[in-house]
Amino acid sequence: MSSTAARTRVAVLISGRGSNMSALLAASAQPDYPAEIIGVISNRADAAGLDVAKAAGIATAVIPHRDFVSRAAFDSALDRQLRAWNPELVALAGFMRLLTFEFTESWRGRMINIHPALLPEFKGLDTHRRAIEGGAKIHGCTVHFVTPGMDEGPIIAQAEVPVLPDDTPESLGARVLREEHRIYPQALARVARGEFTLP
Repeated sequence: MSSTAARTRVAVLISGRGSNMSALLAASAQPDYPAEIIGVISNRADAAGLDVAKAAGIATAVIPHRDFVSRAAFDSALDRQLRAWNPELVALAGFMRLLTFEFTESWRGRMINIHPALLPEFKGLDTHRRAIEGGAKIHGCTVHFVTPGMDEGPIIAQAEVPVLPDDTPESLGARVLREEHRIYPQALARVARGEFTLP
Protein backbone atom coordinates (compact mmCIF):
# COMPACT_ATOMS: atom_id res chain seq x y z
CA MET A 1 0.00 0.00 0.00
CA SER A 2 1.36 3.44 -0.86
CA SER A 3 1.89 6.08 1.82
CA THR A 4 -0.78 8.22 0.17
CA ALA A 5 -3.40 5.48 0.38
CA ALA A 6 -2.58 4.94 4.06
CA ARG A 7 -2.97 8.57 5.07
CA THR A 8 -5.72 9.73 7.41
CA ARG A 9 -8.62 11.44 5.64
CA VAL A 10 -9.32 14.94 7.02
CA ALA A 11 -12.14 17.40 6.34
CA VAL A 12 -11.58 21.06 7.23
CA LEU A 13 -14.24 23.54 8.35
CA ILE A 14 -13.69 27.26 7.70
CA SER A 15 -15.58 30.54 7.81
CA GLY A 16 -13.11 32.98 6.26
CA ARG A 17 -9.71 33.27 4.62
CA GLY A 18 -8.62 29.84 5.77
CA SER A 19 -5.00 30.65 6.59
CA ASN A 20 -4.74 27.69 8.97
CA MET A 21 -6.39 25.53 6.33
CA SER A 22 -3.67 26.68 3.93
CA ALA A 23 -1.01 25.64 6.45
CA LEU A 24 -2.61 22.20 6.68
CA LEU A 25 -2.78 21.94 2.89
CA ALA A 26 0.89 22.84 2.57
CA ALA A 27 1.84 20.21 5.13
CA SER A 28 -0.33 17.56 3.51
CA ALA A 29 1.41 18.18 0.18
CA GLN A 30 4.53 16.58 1.66
CA PRO A 31 4.68 12.87 0.78
CA ASP A 32 5.58 11.78 4.32
CA TYR A 33 2.74 13.73 6.02
CA PRO A 34 0.31 11.27 7.67
CA ALA A 35 -2.92 13.08 6.74
CA GLU A 36 -4.60 14.25 3.54
CA ILE A 37 -7.22 17.01 3.18
CA ILE A 38 -10.15 15.50 1.30
CA GLY A 39 -12.68 18.33 1.58
CA VAL A 40 -13.33 21.84 2.88
CA ILE A 41 -16.70 23.08 4.13
CA SER A 42 -17.63 26.69 4.84
CA ASN A 43 -20.74 28.21 6.37
CA ARG A 44 -20.08 31.30 4.24
CA ALA A 45 -20.16 31.31 0.43
CA ASP A 46 -17.77 34.29 0.34
CA ALA A 47 -15.07 32.60 2.44
CA ALA A 48 -11.79 33.26 0.64
CA GLY A 49 -10.45 29.91 1.79
CA LEU A 50 -12.83 28.14 -0.59
CA ASP A 51 -10.94 29.52 -3.57
CA VAL A 52 -7.65 28.39 -2.04
CA ALA A 53 -9.01 24.87 -1.58
CA LYS A 54 -10.44 24.75 -5.11
CA ALA A 55 -7.11 25.90 -6.55
CA ALA A 56 -5.46 23.00 -4.73
CA GLY A 57 -7.94 20.55 -6.25
CA ILE A 58 -9.76 19.93 -2.98
CA ALA A 59 -13.52 19.27 -2.89
CA THR A 60 -15.52 22.11 -1.34
CA ALA A 61 -19.03 22.61 -0.03
CA VAL A 62 -20.97 25.62 1.24
CA ILE A 63 -23.64 25.18 3.91
CA PRO A 64 -24.92 28.68 4.77
CA HIS A 65 -25.95 28.70 8.42
CA ARG A 66 -28.55 31.40 7.77
CA ASP A 67 -30.48 28.91 5.61
CA PHE A 68 -31.42 26.92 8.71
CA VAL A 69 -33.95 27.64 11.43
CA SER A 70 -31.74 26.30 14.23
CA ARG A 71 -28.20 25.33 15.11
CA ALA A 72 -29.37 21.72 15.27
CA ALA A 73 -30.69 21.85 11.71
CA PHE A 74 -27.46 23.40 10.46
CA ASP A 75 -25.35 20.85 12.30
CA SER A 76 -27.44 18.04 10.83
CA ALA A 77 -26.72 19.30 7.30
CA LEU A 78 -23.04 19.68 8.18
CA ASP A 79 -22.97 16.14 9.51
CA ARG A 80 -24.57 14.77 6.33
CA GLN A 81 -21.94 16.44 4.15
CA LEU A 82 -19.11 15.19 6.31
CA ARG A 83 -20.40 11.64 6.28
CA ALA A 84 -20.75 11.79 2.49
CA TRP A 85 -17.01 12.46 2.35
CA ASN A 86 -16.24 9.94 5.12
CA PRO A 87 -13.32 11.70 6.81
CA GLU A 88 -11.53 10.08 9.74
CA LEU A 89 -10.79 13.46 11.33
CA VAL A 90 -12.36 16.92 11.18
CA ALA A 91 -10.18 20.03 11.64
CA LEU A 92 -11.79 23.36 12.51
CA ALA A 93 -9.75 26.22 11.04
CA GLY A 94 -11.39 29.53 11.84
CA PHE A 95 -14.87 28.01 11.81
CA MET A 96 -16.95 30.63 13.59
CA ARG A 97 -19.93 28.55 14.66
CA LEU A 98 -20.77 27.02 18.01
CA LEU A 99 -21.57 23.35 17.49
CA THR A 100 -24.33 21.47 19.27
CA PHE A 101 -23.78 18.84 21.92
CA GLU A 102 -25.14 16.16 19.59
CA PHE A 103 -22.78 17.08 16.77
CA THR A 104 -19.67 17.28 18.94
CA GLU A 105 -20.51 13.98 20.60
CA SER A 106 -21.07 12.27 17.25
CA TRP A 107 -17.53 13.28 16.22
CA ARG A 108 -16.00 12.80 19.66
CA GLY A 109 -12.28 12.13 19.51
CA ARG A 110 -12.21 12.83 15.76
CA MET A 111 -12.53 16.64 15.71
CA ILE A 112 -9.86 19.21 16.61
CA ASN A 113 -9.70 22.99 16.68
CA ILE A 114 -7.09 25.73 16.91
CA HIS A 115 -7.76 28.61 19.29
CA PRO A 116 -5.80 31.90 19.41
CA ALA A 117 -5.00 31.85 23.13
CA LEU A 118 -3.32 29.69 25.73
CA LEU A 119 -6.32 27.75 26.96
CA PRO A 120 -7.84 27.63 29.51
CA GLU A 121 -7.20 31.39 29.42
CA PHE A 122 -9.27 33.60 27.08
CA LYS A 123 -11.87 31.25 25.73
CA GLY A 124 -14.16 32.69 23.07
CA LEU A 125 -13.57 35.75 20.90
CA ASP A 126 -11.33 38.86 20.91
CA THR A 127 -8.53 36.95 22.58
CA HIS A 128 -5.68 39.28 21.63
CA ARG A 129 -7.42 42.42 22.88
CA ARG A 130 -8.42 40.67 26.08
CA ALA A 131 -4.88 39.42 26.66
CA ILE A 132 -3.47 42.94 26.32
CA GLU A 133 -6.17 44.54 28.44
CA GLY A 134 -5.78 41.82 31.05
CA GLY A 135 -2.07 42.51 31.44
CA ALA A 136 -0.93 39.12 30.17
CA LYS A 137 2.82 38.78 29.70
CA ILE A 138 2.56 35.58 27.65
CA HIS A 139 -0.06 34.79 25.02
CA GLY A 140 -0.26 32.16 22.31
CA CYS A 141 -2.39 29.47 20.70
CA THR A 142 -3.79 26.04 21.47
CA VAL A 143 -4.80 22.99 19.45
CA HIS A 144 -7.40 20.94 21.30
CA PHE A 145 -10.01 18.26 20.84
CA VAL A 146 -13.52 19.63 20.34
CA THR A 147 -15.96 18.74 23.12
CA PRO A 148 -19.43 20.14 23.94
CA GLY A 149 -18.02 22.91 26.16
CA MET A 150 -16.64 25.90 24.24
CA ASP A 151 -12.84 25.73 24.00
CA GLU A 152 -12.74 23.16 26.81
CA GLY A 153 -11.46 19.99 25.13
CA PRO A 154 -8.18 18.26 26.03
CA ILE A 155 -5.11 20.14 24.82
CA ILE A 156 -2.96 18.60 22.07
CA ALA A 157 -0.38 21.36 21.54
CA GLN A 158 0.35 24.95 22.55
CA ALA A 159 2.78 27.68 21.52
CA GLU A 160 3.67 30.82 23.46
CA VAL A 161 4.50 34.33 22.31
CA PRO A 162 5.46 37.29 24.52
CA VAL A 163 3.09 40.22 24.86
CA LEU A 164 5.20 43.29 24.10
CA PRO A 165 4.65 46.69 25.78
CA ASP A 166 3.62 48.38 22.52
CA ASP A 167 1.48 45.52 21.20
CA THR A 168 -1.86 46.12 19.58
CA PRO A 169 -4.39 43.33 19.07
CA GLU A 170 -3.29 43.29 15.43
CA SER A 171 0.46 43.04 16.06
CA LEU A 172 0.01 40.43 18.77
CA GLY A 173 -2.44 38.50 16.59
CA ALA A 174 0.03 38.43 13.70
CA ARG A 175 2.70 36.81 15.88
CA VAL A 176 0.22 34.32 17.30
CA LEU A 177 -0.99 33.44 13.79
CA ARG A 178 2.55 32.51 12.72
CA GLU A 179 2.65 30.06 15.61
CA GLU A 180 -0.80 28.71 14.71
CA HIS A 181 0.46 27.92 11.22
CA ARG A 182 3.42 26.09 12.76
CA ILE A 183 1.73 23.98 15.42
CA TYR A 184 -1.57 23.08 13.74
CA PRO A 185 0.01 20.85 11.07
CA GLN A 186 2.22 19.29 13.75
CA ALA A 187 -0.76 18.61 16.03
CA LEU A 188 -2.89 17.19 13.22
CA ALA A 189 -0.06 14.87 12.26
CA ARG A 190 0.23 13.58 15.82
CA VAL A 191 -3.50 12.91 16.03
CA ALA A 192 -3.45 11.23 12.60
CA ARG A 193 -0.64 8.96 13.78
CA GLY A 194 -2.63 8.04 16.88
CA GLU A 195 -0.23 9.71 19.30
CA PHE A 196 -3.05 11.74 20.87
CA THR A 197 -6.50 10.31 21.54
CA LEU A 198 -9.46 11.60 23.52
CA PRO A 199 -9.90 9.64 26.76
